[in-house]
Amino acid sequence: MRIISFSKMWDKLKQSEFTTFRFPRKDRDLKVGEQVQVYYKNRTPQREKLGEAVITLIEPRYLSEITNLEAKIDGFADYMDMMRWLTSIYPDRILLTRQPMNKLTLKWLTSNEGG
Repeated sequence: MRIISFSKMWDKLKQSEFTTFRFPRKDRDLKVGEQVQVYYKNRTPQREKLGEAVITLIEPRYLSEITNLEAKIDGFADYMDMMRWLTSIYPDRILLTRQPMNKLTLKWLTSNEGG
């Protein structure tokens, strides 16, 4: 089972369904119906398993197509706040590629966060 990790404990992780934006994986991209382990800070000593979730929807989205509402639902103040965050996480991919991201919708199967 593959891992989706978060570097911030977002409020959205307390909901039964939540979204996250990720670039497609270069090896084998995630698929609808795939079950994943959700971690907080997976690659650090503070690693914490939050639970398991299933991917219910994948929507390719160019950055210019993301709305203010989607950014807010995803945990940001607005679209510009989201772009600042994404640029800090993926500077080269944001600035040098025209590749769409995947908007993933996940539903908790088991959760330590109350989702």
